[in-house]
Amino acid sequence: MAQILNGKEVSLHLQELIRQKVLGLVQSYGHAPHLAAVLVGNDGASETYIANKVKSCESAGFKSTLIRFNADVPEEILLAQIAELNSQEDVDGILVQLPLPKHINVEKVISAIHPDKDVDGFHPENFGKMAKNQESFIPATPFGILKLLEYYNIPTAGKHCVVVGRSQIVGLPMAILMARDGYPGNCTVSICNSKTPNLKEMCLQGDILVVATGRPEFVNGDMVKPGAVVIDVGLTRVPDASKKSGFSIKGDVHFESAKDVAAFITPVPGGVGPMTITALLENTILSAERRLGNS
Repeated sequence: MAQILNGKEVSLHLQELIRQKVLGLVQSYGHAPHLAAVLVGNDGASETYIANKVKSCESAGFKSTLIRFNADVPEEILLAQIAELNSQEDVDGILVQLPLPKHINVEKVISAIHPDKDVDGFHPENFGKMAKNQESFIPATPFGILKLLEYYNIPTAGKHCVVVGRSQIVGLPMAILMARDGYPGNCTVSICNSKTPNLKEMCLQGDILVVATGRPEFVNGDMVKPGAVVIDVGLTRVPDASKKSGFSIKGDVHFESAKDVAAFITPVPGGVGPMTITALLENTILSAERRLGNS
């Protein structure tokens, strides 16, 4: 039976440290970090994510602002709102909850956020600096995973890290970070996707297996190397009539079959999700510290 990498427990520990940093900023500068979140439409999963982020902000002593738009909001209105937030001196971090409606160009929206306030770490400038191992905002989910590996002292140097999924939000940055010279890092990295012809064989090579496909229970236990570290990034609502809510939450890994093979595994929920929110808070307080230190 694998040891559970308890993201919920770790995130609570780290958020207490963040809370202490916030108190220091308030005492020194009279300023609490301010995160502005923009939500377009009423997607159920996005509503849940945003609610959790706002709750975590309040718990850590942050100021948070939630700006809502209907799903049919014109792109230029959304871009104008981002420009307004860029100009607001007291706003330290801006995030636009993804996914966005199809009529809105996601890359245009991401690029409109000022790199100094891009606490999701998606802006091309931050992504490029991350790839060059320069100071930047690291995308929140990969950043959270790094902190989880660090907390549990998971060895990474010389390990083969197999990443399943190539999105710019998780898969690609995760591969770059695990290959970098540092800890966690110094891995040999393979990036796979759903079209990789020998996907099972590739997964079985992974000392560290990161699965971020968005497909519920895509990876089974027979695709996991014995003794591997399994990081499940997936979070999908699957219809389930037996649940009061009408759905179950599934990860990208079939937990029941994988937990008996792996040495370490993240649960869903309670694994990567809470760490993503904590990393977002870390980036926001870092933005505040940089701005206040330069003022």
